[in-house]
Amino acid sequence: MIKVSLTMVCLGFAMLLVTVPALLAQTVAASAAPLPSQIVTAKKIFISNTGGGFDSSAWSGGPDRIYNEFYAAMKSWGRYEFVSAPGDADLVLDVNVIRDSVVWQFKLEILDPKTRIVLWTQYEPIKVTVSQKTRDKNFDDTINKLVTDLKTLTAQPAATGN
Repeated sequence: MIKVSLTMVCLGFAMLLVTVPALLAQTVAASAAPLPSQIVTAKKIFISNTGGGFDSSAWSGGPDRIYNEFYAAMKSWGRYEFVSAPGDADLVLDVNVIRDSVVWQFKLEILDPKTRIVLWTQYEPIKVTVSQKTRDKNFDDTINKLVTDLKTLTAQPAATGN
């Protein structure tokens, strides 16, 4: 009888262990703030080239490198139609370098072209090293991380208006 009771307790405990992570995931998902629907539903994008903060002496490729590489990475993703005017876009994407005395970061702002409101901002740190070759590789890797971040973001459900 003790073996049966012990078996039942162990079985119940095992079932509890299986369901707890699922319950926690539901709780976290339910408490997460909604993602602006434009980010998930957008079909057309405009990528702006503000060039803010870009120091062309830190990386090879000139002052338009951040724009050109981000544009190419987004184009290779194939999710969006690219438009030549912000007014024709569902979203405007702007990528820049943020630099302070300690940390360099690439910053991606996602804007609503109708209201000019920033809907979302993502940051990726970039390591600036002595070696030009390493700096350029870190640059490429960081651009790819921004695109991966955007892919992850757009895979989330949109706000439902509740």
